[in-house]
Amino acid sequence: MSIANLKFEKFKMTAIKFIFKSSVSIPQKLNHFKFILYEAKLFYMAEVEGIDGRTIAEHKEKLDKVSKEISKLIVGQKDVINGLFLGLLSNGHVLVEGVPGIAKTLLIRTLAKATGCDFKRIQFTVDLLPTDITGITAYHKDKGFYVVKGPIFTNFILADEINRAPPKTQSALLEAMGERQVTIGKETFQLPNPFFVMATQNPIESAGTYPLPEAQIDRFLLKLYMGYPSSEEEMKILKQNINLYKFEDFGIKAVITPQDIIKMQEDVKKIYVNPKVEKYCVNIVDATRNPKKYDIKLGKYIELGSSPRASIGLYIVSKANALLHGKNFVIPDFVKEIAHPVLRHRIILNYEGVAEGIKTDDIIKEILEKVPVP
Repeated sequence: MSIANLKFEKFKMTAIKFIFKSSVSIPQKLNHFKFILYEAKLFYMAEVEGIDGRTIAEHKEKLDKVSKEISKLIVGQKDVINGLFLGLLSNGHVLVEGVPGIAKTLLIRTLAKATGCDFKRIQFTVDLLPTDITGITAYHKDKGFYVVKGPIFTNFILADEINRAPPKTQSALLEAMGERQVTIGKETFQLPNPFFVMATQNPIESAGTYPLPEAQIDRFLLKLYMGYPSSEEEMKILKQNINLYKFEDFGIKAVITPQDIIKMQEDVKKIYVNPKVEKYCVNIVDATRNPKKYDIKLGKYIELGSSPRASIGLYIVSKANALLHGKNFVIPDFVKEIAHPVLRHRIILNYEGVAEGIKTDDIIKEILEKVPVP
């Protein structure tokens, strides 16, 4: 009998003993047993076809250390921090929308420090040129022509207020995000690995901005909303804000390395997804294109549903979410948890929906309620 088979049998017997010793009713015991047996089967398949649970546990332990380091400086914002982890583990990029002054810059800087990665910030303005991001070919009478690399050549990039720059400049960054390489003059350069972009948008100002076209915004794997802290969190912020101390005073240490991140990204791809869960991902995206098929009432406000890139996003990000939960397999709940940030920027509302003030999050919520769960 293989090690995976032995683990499965041991897990099953332990579950049976635990359930039938409990004081709940017989129907509840049967439901608990079915659920645990389902998880045990997924665990078995993951051990055979995917990656072992011990490796996933080691990765989760490292990410917990990163979270602990971040919490030395960042108060709250757990959902946003998890969103950045998901984007990083999935080898994608994240668009964050939030009002000024809620520590967006500080968050990505702290994450870079805790992971041992290099970090640069680019403030997008109306006069920013593509070469200000990628770099230029310069000439010196002694050297001749030589390349001066731009700030894009780093591990973590904060593209601050990306919608303030004209489309030509925006596309320079988005091309680098997609191709993971930059051409300067006649030479092409590979970007560092890992390479992670967190772009921000200010939702309250529209004067002097250039909204990202849908085709470009679709390149971001996730769109996160960063809101205000609670009153209790804001009390803590008063005592440990960056205006009272230097960044270095908080003692943020690199608890993992860029190589650890690369290994996690590789192992996320190996996490097991049952074919039924794969079909669930496809059905969720299909509901954005054919809402009547699933009786989605808010579907009348959809002008254009999500592309196959959304299905791919649900598939890979649910795997990353499984790692954050310490599992080597994906269950439907892991898909539900990440559906909003994956889909909210990939559903285009019609004029009626915009006029009615409909939010794509409301549509996604109804889709998750109506699409059958395997």
